[in-house]
Amino acid sequence: MIKLTLPYPISANVYWRSYARGGRAIVTVSKEAEQYRSQVNLLCWQAGIREPIQGRVAITVQLFPQRPLDWAKRARKDPDGWDNDVRCIDLDNANKVLLDALKDVAIEDDKWVRRIVAERMEPDDKGARVVVTIEAIRPQQAQAAIFEAEAA
Repeated sequence: MIKLTLPYPISANVYWRSYARGGRAIVTVSKEAEQYRSQVNLLCWQAGIREPIQGRVAITVQLFPQRPLDWAKRARKDPDGWDNDVRCIDLDNANKVLLDALKDVAIEDDKWVRRIVAERMEPDDKGARVVVTIEAIRPQQAQAAIFEAEAA
């Protein structure tokens, strides 16, 4: 199992850059995306990750938005929903950017993600970030047993 605390992801809206060249539209990864990938790569290396997990994985994502300066005032006014309007990227945007950054570093490829659980967390005093847990998933033995029974 791998557990990482990574920088808050950039939005998928700025992940891609498009421009025209010779009358054709060219789409490429933005400089911001490359910088985020580099940060994630470095943090994985510092965490001791030298090889990506091969094959199926389950990923848990906890997205912590930046806590606003007036959070205490908001919490007094609305204790249960004070963070409902805190600026935060969409979970699906965060997941796409995050999985692309983890590809070939902590996971082989996002095509191997068999389960993903993502949650927007309440902002706290530790700042904007994303906490990611990655676990290898082994194929269930029941599948192998079916093939063995058919062969017999």
